[in-house]
Amino acid sequence: MKQIAKKMGYLLFAFFFYMNRIFTRVNKHKVFCIMTHDSSMDSNVGMIIQEMKKQDANYKFYYIKKEETAEVKNGGKVRSMLSFFLVKPFHMATAGYIFLDNTFLPMAYLRFSSKAKVVQLWHGTGTIKKFGQDANEGDLKKLENHANRTITHLIVNAEEIREQYAGAFGVEFDKVYATGLPRTDVLFDREKKKVDRANFYNQYPELKHKKLVLYAPTFRDNEVANPKMELDLDTFINELPEDTVCMIKLHPFVARQYAWTKEQEERYKDRVVNLSSYADITTLLFVADVLITDYSSIIYEYCLREKPMIFFAYDLETFERSGRGFYEPYEESVPGMVVRTTEEVVEAIKLNLYEGKYDHERIEWFRDKYYQYFDGKSTERVIKLVMEYYFRKNGEVIF
Repeated sequence: MKQIAKKMGYLLFAFFFYMNRIFTRVNKHKVFCIMTHDSSMDSNVGMIIQEMKKQDANYKFYYIKKEETAEVKNGGKVRSMLSFFLVKPFHMATAGYIFLDNTFLPMAYLRFSSKAKVVQLWHGTGTIKKFGQDANEGDLKKLENHANRTITHLIVNAEEIREQYAGAFGVEFDKVYATGLPRTDVLFDREKKKVDRANFYNQYPELKHKKLVLYAPTFRDNEVANPKMELDLDTFINELPEDTVCMIKLHPFVARQYAWTKEQEERYKDRVVNLSSYADITTLLFVADVLITDYSSIIYEYCLREKPMIFFAYDLETFERSGRGFYEPYEESVPGMVVRTTEEVVEAIKLNLYEGKYDHERIEWFRDKYYQYFDGKSTERVIKLVMEYYFRKNGEVIF
């Protein structure tokens, strides 16, 4: 029944989309932004919005954000439903540019004007786990495949992964462009790093001059309702020096269910801080001295720091067997030590952080594989790429 309701919603969206396509022209100054993964201005789409506003004040921006889709799924207010199914299709049908950071399944039933550019700015810089057409099955895979047919530009971070992403999205190889992802620009912005670090330490002055270990485990489908903390925090605080602090950053789906009690706050005071609600993950990467994760794509940003990463893959065989699987053999492809227990995590921290013994060359290899540009100008490259469509060689506007 739920699937039928979803399909009816997709078809309703498509109906009003086509009604507007028939009677209204595409506007080259209208930009439609689908931000269902990350609606912040530091996201891929957010960076594009900021740059386009700088270049030309005539652009008008319209949005579908993750908060809106969540409200519609939950049967929100009448006004919200009318806006989503009547107003949004109008703006999408008449936009010259559509930028998105996720798959938007109603697009499986849409066909855009040849004058519109549909630019997929996928939210992941890279991926260990298989995704998209390489992982999904059944009706979801079919819908996703049809939605991806509307893509005119699929943006990736490096030439090395163009083929992988073409397969994951089921699009032609020549539609995949290695311009670099816009949101990576902030990782090369020294002034932003300086400001963000200062703001962080103003908010958490007790963490200044500490050794900060960021623990950011990946999302597991089977733990949403009953999340677990596999890292033994008692072992962490008992076996490591007092100046070592663990910053916990759980996936939003898990963080909602994981209650950090007052007893825990008191027990781990000064040694563990739960930052799951901290909005800017990039700032946490800027301040962390070492990253502990497992299968998360966070490593594709942290590798730029050239600091140690520890892979706490306590359920590797189970995850590989029952999960989506990996593109490459896990232990051979990750840029850091793979461990299975908290005791091994602690030993790895001592070795990597306190003795400085970790594989710098492997991190550099990993970084160079997934980054083609280190100039912080990927946003500019994406905009230049998609805008060129609108002009002939002599400068005449196509519209």
